[in-house]
Amino acid sequence: MTKMIQCISPVDGRVYAERPALSLSEAEAAVARARAAQGPWAERPLDERIALVKAGVAKLNEMRDRVVEETAWQMGRPTRYGGEFGGVNDRTNYMSEIAAETLAPMVVENSNLFERRIEREPHGVVFIVAPWNYPYLTTINTLVPALIAGNTVILKHATQTLLVGERLAEAFHAAGVPDDVFQNVVLDHATTEALIGNRAFGFVNFTGSVGGGVAMEKAAAGTFTALGLELGGKDPGYVMDDADLDAAVDSLMDGAMYNAGQCCCGIERIYVHESLYDAFVEKAVAWVNALKLGNPFEPDSTLGPMANKRFADVVRGQVADAITDGARALIDPARFPADTGDNAYIAPQILVNVNHEMRVMREESFGPVVGIMPVKDDEEAIALMNDCDYGLTASLWTTDSERAARIGRRLETGTVFQNRCDYLDPALCWTGCKDTGRGAALSPLGFQSVTRPKSYHLKKVTK
Repeated sequence: MTKMIQCISPVDGRVYAERPALSLSEAEAAVARARAAQGPWAERPLDERIALVKAGVAKLNEMRDRVVEETAWQMGRPTRYGGEFGGVNDRTNYMSEIAAETLAPMVVENSNLFERRIEREPHGVVFIVAPWNYPYLTTINTLVPALIAGNTVILKHATQTLLVGERLAEAFHAAGVPDDVFQNVVLDHATTEALIGNRAFGFVNFTGSVGGGVAMEKAAAGTFTALGLELGGKDPGYVMDDADLDAAVDSLMDGAMYNAGQCCCGIERIYVHESLYDAFVEKAVAWVNALKLGNPFEPDSTLGPMANKRFADVVRGQVADAITDGARALIDPARFPADTGDNAYIAPQILVNVNHEMRVMREESFGPVVGIMPVKDDEEAIALMNDCDYGLTASLWTTDSERAARIGRRLETGTVFQNRCDYLDPALCWTGCKDTGRGAALSPLGFQSVTRPKSYHLKKVTK
């Protein structure tokens, strides 16, 4: 019996889309087609591959209105924000610009006696398991460099954003990327794990939960398949005594609440120097109270539902537990009547009187809630920022760049921001440590993830 994969819209709770999952034999056939297509694709000139990839993204841009509407239905982001096209285009253009230099051979010697060099060779078939929170951006991070480097790609998108893979495939195929070079598939967990365990892929990129990452590592155990894992975060902000208070409030609260808090590098905990704490909290409350929670298709909605009711229930549970343990909630849920307590719409929340014994300050929330604590100095802030199982980004607010860099070197994190947060610069490596996972995306290191080194030691004489 064929298993159906369903996307339940958080907007109204109905089944928005459903597709049949491939059987294992059907999935293996797709992989076989990808493997057969990889050699001819890699043999195409690099400039041609780049042009086709950029043309695919251009075709996606032509679908803007359709994509924005479908994304809102699937995961709830308000249409007023216009989708993810700015980041999609920036990342595609940057990775295209650096491809020739990054993928060029590293020549050690080219004399009349020897030619010695290191080349970057595609892994073969790259498997992308993409998440729903930024469904296009997170796919592009691996899809673009993988195709440019000469790999073929099989994409399995999240159930919650079931149509995203179809739109990407539609756009790239319309641009001339061969069907078997980039395939979108619908798979259940068992088939996904079986393919990985059978060495179907040369590289697997997964973005999702820690539990999902553990499942990927278990599936790949003993296969020596290369894995890239981005597994979330509990990203801190630290507002120092010399910070621009208004800028810090505006950026950090946006980082905590944008996309209903469903950002891998969203701000989930904030530490404020005690001299600025009261003022920061007061301004933060005013900032959040100005949000409008509502239907994502309404033009004045600045906050939509979380992607699924069960995700909202996790956040509700963390908030309730924190309050039971002594935290104080500063936002009145009555200001946000779309939150009925039994749907995917959840009122944003600021918690004070919090500590690191509370789940809301240690476990990933991935929702519109943030805890704020006062600190007396940098040492206390560093200790609290590092007191976490995750390590994706940290946001430092100060006018002193040397101080920010000095603190940043002591933080267990993948990216250190000064006076900004919740942003991916395609020229910098996107990476993490601890339970955030391993691997690298974007920047020249992103090409290294989707290729492997191959050495050539060519002796031109026999004596």
